[in-house]
Amino acid sequence: MTEDSQRNFRSVYYEKVGFRGVEEKKSLEILLKDDRLGILPPHHESHAQVMLYRKEQYCDVLHALKVVRCVTEATPQVEVYLRMYQLESGKLPRSPSFPLEPEDEVFLAIAKAVEEMVEDSVDCYWIIRCFVNQLNNKYREFLPQLPKAFEQYLNLEDSRLLSHLKTCSALSKLPYDLWFKRCFAGCLPESSLQRVWDKVVSGSCKILVFVAVEILLTFKIKVMALNSAEKITKFLENIPQDSSDAIVSKAIDLWHKHCGTPVHSA
Repeated sequence: MTEDSQRNFRSVYYEKVGFRGVEEKKSLEILLKDDRLGILPPHHESHAQVMLYRKEQYCDVLHALKVVRCVTEATPQVEVYLRMYQLESGKLPRSPSFPLEPEDEVFLAIAKAVEEMVEDSVDCYWIIRCFVNQLNNKYREFLPQLPKAFEQYLNLEDSRLLSHLKTCSALSKLPYDLWFKRCFAGCLPESSLQRVWDKVVSGSCKILVFVAVEILLTFKIKVMALNSAEKITKFLENIPQDSSDAIVSKAIDLWHKHCGTPVHSA
């Protein structure tokens, strides 16, 4: 049995017996325990020492940024995380006033979402860092393919709705960056976002496609009533939050419907 299948065994078991979306291992727990993400080793007796090293590294990087006056006590915490990540990856701009790159905006969106879930700043930074690295490395080849997969599955679920998007020239203007690059950070509330990220961290970014499809299906009446790409995109960027949990549950059902019982592939 592969490591991915072992990590997700209980999730598969619960869902096979009818408990869809039971998150026995939340995203953050997996991020803290998964050796392949590079945060902690598999041997629990080593965790305290490794966490000490991580804290020291965090403090050293933060101190370096303060020495070169790239951050101050007044710098927002998520921006501090961004500058730390840039310094460690060799991409720190010569001046903090330089405009942010698109990848920086993605990092900040994810950082803001994680900050709402995790209180400790050291844990928060390492979770953000490793989640972003997973997106940039493991899923680098898959993420650009997700808009096409979205179109494919939306056509299977509701071809009329897809035709409407094409008629309005909206298909190419949907908020794909929000959905697939930011992984719905800033779109879904914390409780719903954790359920989606649980699947992403476990090994499948395709869940993002089914969340996007289910958003369209849930708000079909509203979307069909809108007749311009701009209005459709604006609505989808700011969907009502009260139905988010139901959307994610239905998206997980769609994921199983079209992919069987995934033992995670991207």
